[in-house]
Amino acid sequence: MTALTIWTNAFLTDPAEELLVRTTLSHGLVIAGKTDHVLDVGTSDPRILEAEIVFGQPDPEAIIRSSKLRWLHLSSAGYARYDTGEIRDALRNHSAIMTNSSNVFDEPCAEHLMAWLLVDARQLYPSYENQRTARGWPQNELRENMRLLANETIFIVGYGAIGRRLAELLAPYRVRVIGYRRTPQPDTAVRVVGPAQLMDILAEADHVVNILPDSNETRGFFDAERLNRIKPGARYYSIGRGTTTDQEALATSLVSGHLSAAYLDVTDPEPLPPDHPLWSASNCYITPHTGGGYASESLRIVEHFLENLQRFERAEELVNRVF
Repeated sequence: MTALTIWTNAFLTDPAEELLVRTTLSHGLVIAGKTDHVLDVGTSDPRILEAEIVFGQPDPEAIIRSSKLRWLHLSSAGYARYDTGEIRDALRNHSAIMTNSSNVFDEPCAEHLMAWLLVDARQLYPSYENQRTARGWPQNELRENMRLLANETIFIVGYGAIGRRLAELLAPYRVRVIGYRRTPQPDTAVRVVGPAQLMDILAEADHVVNILPDSNETRGFFDAERLNRIKPGARYYSIGRGTTTDQEALATSLVSGHLSAAYLDVTDPEPLPPDHPLWSASNCYITPHTGGGYASESLRIVEHFLENLQRFERAEELVNRVF
């Protein structure tokens, strides 16, 4: 295949960058200034306009302006900033493809959710808080709040790759898993419902897991009405994008006791300001957008890109194609 120019600003560790350099020697690799984290959008770089392949988190305006781009590969699973009419038109006009890195983050996000479900069931956070502060022995109180996952209903809103993997992890626990998609699709293992059934299932669920991406349709999806519809005493989990949750309504629901706990990996804004009320809301547990993270994450991002690069060179269908 003719040598191509590959432009990247992906947030990579040194070993991951070395792998990328070593494996793309037959092409021309342009490494722009590194971003501060995996979701950080890059600054303008004129060299991007000469590239046929762009890998990372490029300036969206550069994608619109580029006349040579044939393939845009995002180093993240989310792609909201690139899901615009202008970018779609620009890619379509040049017969260019956009893919993301969702395969890199499915497993860790599912494990993160699984950890939360077990931590909640076994009341590990309250036990740790007792160890950190009072150092009492609230044995009876903790045991009364502990539960088994078996026979509980877990409603996964935004049922995609992460949700399917979570359902697999939950299989030994004999839970009832229900998925939600705007356009339901058959699933051999899990019942998947659409908008018409949403409110009824929210009222049945012991755990509501929000894995919705950011989009015009999902922003504020879990507003006061939908949060209040959730079964009293249920738990709420959010690992998609913070914009999908009305955080003021969530805080109100926690303070009132309607929801017994919330587990958040994503917020709006990010980072969440230190004085934000969610930090101190009753039974609200926050991780700083680490759900998709793991030590070899950067290497896996590069490996995923390189796997797709081989497919691109052979004119084969790319993995994680968005449009």
